[in-house]
Amino acid sequence: MYQQNQLAELRVDRFVRERLTPALERASVPVAVEMWEVPDEPVPFARAVQGPFEPFSVGRPWGRPWGTVWFRITGTVPAEWEADPAEVELVVDLGFTAGQVGFQAEGLVWAADGTIVKALEPLNNYVRLQAAPGESFELFVEAASNPDVGSDWSFRPTPVGRKSTAPTASIYTLRRIDVVHRDSEVWELIQDIFTARGLAASLPDTSPRRAALFAALDDAVVAVDPFAVSATAARGRAALARVLASPAAATAHRVFAVGHAHIDSAWLWPVRETIRKCARTFSNVLDLMEQDPDFVFACSSAQQFAWMQQYYPELFERIRARVAEGRFIPVGGMWVESDTNLPGSEAMARQFVEGKRFFAEELGHEPREVWLPDSFGYSGALPQIARAAGMDHFLTQKISWNEVNRFPHHTFEWEGIDGTRIFTHFPPVDTYNSVLSGEELAHAEHNFADKGRANTSLVPFGFGDGGGGPTREMVAAAARTADLEGSPTVRVASPAAFFAAARAEFDPAPVWAGELYLEFHRGTYTSQARTKQGNRRSEALLHEAELWAATAAVRAGAEYPADELREAWRTVLLQQFHDILPGSSIGWVHDQAVENYAAVARSLEGVIARSLAALGASGDSGDGSGAVANASPYAVDGVAPGGIGIPSRGADVRVERAGDTVRLVNDRIAVTVDADGLIPSIVDTSTGREAVPAGTRANLLQLFRDTPTQWDAWDVDVEYRLSGEDLTAIESLDVVTETPQLAAVRLVRRFGESTVTQTLSVAGGSSALDIQTHVDWHERQRMLKLGFPVDVHTTSARSEIQFGHIDRPTHTNTTWDVARFETSAHRWVHVGESGFGVAVANDATYGHDITRHEREGGGTYSLVRQTLLRAPLFPDPEADQGAHTLRSSIAVGDVDAAIEAGYRLNLPLRPAAAAAEPLVASSSAAVVVETVKLAEDGSGDVIARLYEAHGSRAETTLAVGFAHERIDRTDLLERTTGEGSTTLTLRPFELVTLRFVRG
Repeated sequence: MYQQNQLAELRVDRFVRERLTPALERASVPVAVEMWEVPDEPVPFARAVQGPFEPFSVGRPWGRPWGTVWFRITGTVPAEWEADPAEVELVVDLGFTAGQVGFQAEGLVWAADGTIVKALEPLNNYVRLQAAPGESFELFVEAASNPDVGSDWSFRPTPVGRKSTAPTASIYTLRRIDVVHRDSEVWELIQDIFTARGLAASLPDTSPRRAALFAALDDAVVAVDPFAVSATAARGRAALARVLASPAAATAHRVFAVGHAHIDSAWLWPVRETIRKCARTFSNVLDLMEQDPDFVFACSSAQQFAWMQQYYPELFERIRARVAEGRFIPVGGMWVESDTNLPGSEAMARQFVEGKRFFAEELGHEPREVWLPDSFGYSGALPQIARAAGMDHFLTQKISWNEVNRFPHHTFEWEGIDGTRIFTHFPPVDTYNSVLSGEELAHAEHNFADKGRANTSLVPFGFGDGGGGPTREMVAAAARTADLEGSPTVRVASPAAFFAAARAEFDPAPVWAGELYLEFHRGTYTSQARTKQGNRRSEALLHEAELWAATAAVRAGAEYPADELREAWRTVLLQQFHDILPGSSIGWVHDQAVENYAAVARSLEGVIARSLAALGASGDSGDGSGAVANASPYAVDGVAPGGIGIPSRGADVRVERAGDTVRLVNDRIAVTVDADGLIPSIVDTSTGREAVPAGTRANLLQLFRDTPTQWDAWDVDVEYRLSGEDLTAIESLDVVTETPQLAAVRLVRRFGESTVTQTLSVAGGSSALDIQTHVDWHERQRMLKLGFPVDVHTTSARSEIQFGHIDRPTHTNTTWDVARFETSAHRWVHVGESGFGVAVANDATYGHDITRHEREGGGTYSLVRQTLLRAPLFPDPEADQGAHTLRSSIAVGDVDAAIEAGYRLNLPLRPAAAAAEPLVASSSAAVVVETVKLAEDGSGDVIARLYEAHGSRAETTLAVGFAHERIDRTDLLERTTGEGSTTLTLRPFELVTLRFVRG
């Protein structure tokens, strides 16, 4: 039987390939083609139609990398055709390759009146003309000659990732543009065979159902005359009708199929091309909705809708109408499908604030589903943030990429660091680009981990990553598997319908607590350091700008620059997309990101300067001579958190020399720097406790080979640890600052083609050693780490994440621990034992590894290493080349010291013209005032966002420095949820948003 089935497979495949596919067209005729090549960047339709078009013919090359060619097409449907207008199509082959949809040439078809018709994709290359015989037509095709940047995943360096380095010769050849009379009966037969053959192939060899399907397929081949396919196609369909009508078992797995197109907002193409990809995909979707009234489509990312509104308003209005019908469904609720490990606290919240605000205001819709199929791991803070934004459900499938451990559930409650839970689903189909094949549906059923308790899963179907979306073939597959023996049942439906069904059958669901760590793509914590620095600096400037603008508005009556702040936020939020901020895009994307961050900095520095000047002009709180503004939620140099005042002088620091050794000493810390520029000793002078283990040295730069097995910019493989080189050779070491308030040494190292200059400094009254590391980096496929051994015995380390921190094991007891060899943190990590600890803070370094080692004299010590730089070759062969300045701080103390050090390093004091009291201050060090701003609704009310930072229950009393009528407790979208107060009790890591109504 197996051999018979194998022969049937071969026979059917050849029959489809050689007989049915050629018979899809009853007839075809050519058209007249003209072309105009756009000189540089894309132009709108109104400009394009005025271009100097010239005659063009099939068979000619067109399109340099990243170029645009407009084709003008005119033709007439032959008068002699006896054709249903629904079967008359324009078929175009722009030179499509065997590569993936969305990674090559694409086209957008426009009517002569400037309305968008539909897109042209490699596996979706038709346009319904709906023209009767004898009618003429005129269409324009905006053809994008996007190069295929490595969709074969060989990870070879390529010059095409920047327009400036890409070749200029044409890379595509126009193969075909014809008017076609399509044979719908042959097309339906091909869809029947696709479903029957796919189902048969997914069943066991001994299955009677498999045998029956292959027998029916054999009958269909016999029934169709290979020399008269069109005339006999109905007989082939009849041969398959019985097996395709056999209903599914009552226990069949239930699939909710959701039309989808995961469109990366930038990746192996620039943002400007994503905008066009969205227009192409969404026009495909709208065309499919016209063909099938039951088809629904889910689309995330408010940014992509906003692009349509800005650049394609006619298309956006058609989308808006379908949203109102409930068929084009906004999901996700975020501005983009962002990374969730790297964005800061307020930025993660603003992804939802900006996203849901846009959906509500522009589309009258509030998504309830977090939709992040492809982000690279998920922060343990996300459940609370999402629920505070009014989200009820969470979906991803990326954890299926784990290298080591299989996640135990597909449907479960995900519990965050504060105890908040969100109902979560991982589609067991293990793809967000399903075509609804029999193989995929069978995999979803077999793979589903929660059998017995539950029996329902979601399948996102449609071409994604580079866009394209669902096709009519996929919709046909869904219809044929709606109720089919041997297959899961398939229902095309909305995400909300799926989650309602899943909740109903699985209550209570199992619980997973803590982060969803992806055992893959660990290099994204470090790749493209300039992009990461730009993000961190922008987040800090936004914090300052909102704080000081709100203070100036309340104290001095200054105008609050809401529009300017919103524009800056949207730029930063876009660039937190999961292939921009993680550093996994082509060079063009990161070049633009750096430019955008510079523009954001100019704008926000202007807002801050104007706000501080307005406070100075108001004369608030007396003489401001020598005043500084402290945007940190902790006091710095005696200046109140969130206030402006005169800094106090700390106890003096001194430099002590002994031979080649230098000591930087004040009343809180003593740091020894040896002749190699390394640190054998950091002593907490108040207790005499040594922080550096005997026989080790801190500030050790290490260079590692960095050649991952695959996914170069994405991955760090654990084997890097086998190739480390300690960089101890030193060129110079000098004391460069020696004043009562600051002592600093500078050292220079050279290695390979690179140079490192470090400045190590201790300030008067500080408990921290600050390290500025300037690297002129010219290595390739190398990774640079900076190590700090810490003399504490512990089995875990704390790492800052949004609105709190996470404890991660540093032992390797389980395979889950072993796989977590590189981790992300925001501004600090902390290792400690009872009564003593050390924080390692940073100003833009996210990647870390923290390990345990045997200690001289017994016990263990912890080694904290910051991953400073990488140099992958794909997709950007110039990644991270050049100059970088990174700042670190080593602070002795408990978790308070870590939190304070992180804020101090990222929110430095700045000069101000006058003193000012804080608007809102917390009496408890455990309750942090993260954000102070004015309300989004323009009312002038003050919004304060707080969180408990220590991981313990905490009480605080808020000092409110302005008149207000009442305090409301709100969600992240500033909708009232209850009555607020100046006296608060917070659970561990609880997030609270308060509105101070000013009247």
